[in-house]
Amino acid sequence: MTDLIAKTAIDRRLADIVTPAIEGLGYELIRLRLMGGLTKTLQIMADRPEGGINVEDCAKISTAISAALDVEDPLEDAYNLEVSSPGIDRPLTRLKDFDLWEGYEARLETTETIDGRRRFKGMLAGTEGDEVLINIEEGTVGLKFDWLSDAKLILTEDLIAEMLRQKKAAGIVDEDMFDEIETDTDTDPSEEA
Repeated sequence: MTDLIAKTAIDRRLADIVTPAIEGLGYELIRLRLMGGLTKTLQIMADRPEGGINVEDCAKISTAISAALDVEDPLEDAYNLEVSSPGIDRPLTRLKDFDLWEGYEARLETTETIDGRRRFKGMLAGTEGDEVLINIEEGTVGLKFDWLSDAKLILTEDLIAEMLRQKKAAGIVDEDMFDEIETDTDTDPSEEA
């Protein structure tokens, strides 16, 4: 099965090293990418199984991953470690993600052309066996998970509302935080210094 969590051989090797540390803390690895540049960046996205992590969670994960990488020492060159949440418009990297986010809009891309196209945008309709179902204009399409090269949620108001609900449920966001935000509609922005 195509692994959208870690695509390249080095990414898969790094994922094998860091996954036990991440799971040992009660989180899940969502995506891992080693990106080039003058100094390489090891980008790791993690989340709680029920959704929602904060900066302190990322710091815990970073500490655990750093220790695991120091022991294994899989990279010869210097690199920056970047640990983050998957964000609101998160990548969909595991078959279970398509069931978890059923009813939300997504953009899927396949490795090969299927019926004249490689990109599919529509409402996720869950899974059936090893197929991801997506409702597009022409109807419901089933794409084998192995065919996917990329999959990502699309930022919508419904998705934002669901993410806020998850964060509230996890105690990451307090409803009162939004009460403190004030908008001054009487002030002309050009008058501000």
